[in-house]
Amino acid sequence: MINRLFLFILLLVAKLASAQTLPPDSPAYKRFPTVPPFTILQADSTNLTKDNLKNQPTIIMYFSPDCDHCKHQWADMAKRMKDLKKYQIIMITYQPFEEMVAFYKSQKIASYPNIKMGRDTKFFLPPFYKIQSLPYQALYDKNGELVTTFEGNVKIDKLLAAFGKKE
Repeated sequence: MINRLFLFILLLVAKLASAQTLPPDSPAYKRFPTVPPFTILQADSTNLTKDNLKNQPTIIMYFSPDCDHCKHQWADMAKRMKDLKKYQIIMITYQPFEEMVAFYKSQKIASYPNIKMGRDTKFFLPPFYKIQSLPYQALYDKNGELVTTFEGNVKIDKLLAAFGKKE
């Protein structure tokens, strides 16, 4: 009887010790700190998923083609693409497909081999990250583990410094 009680207490303590410490209403990206299982519709009408990503540091940037802050963030990134070329950048929007394609063409996104762009047709990522303002950027290391997130505009040096802490 005492052995069973001891075993029960031991199992209970082990269960409590392994329980996640985050509250259940925490954003999903904190509870699951790896690249989310997204699917986006690209400008060429093909799908891009998490499974298509390379094993390299990744920036997931949620944006809107008509958002001034997003345009400024993109302009800063385009100017510093030499510094960002080792990162795969996944630009994702919820806006209509035609608006995304227009931005894709006007900004010559196809000329950047490290950038993929697509539409979040299922509106999966805003609730996953609990996005409140744009642009929103989630940084992942080469193993797909979350480094950090940023809401609003962020200086490129700050992005690079965040990666520097994990590389």
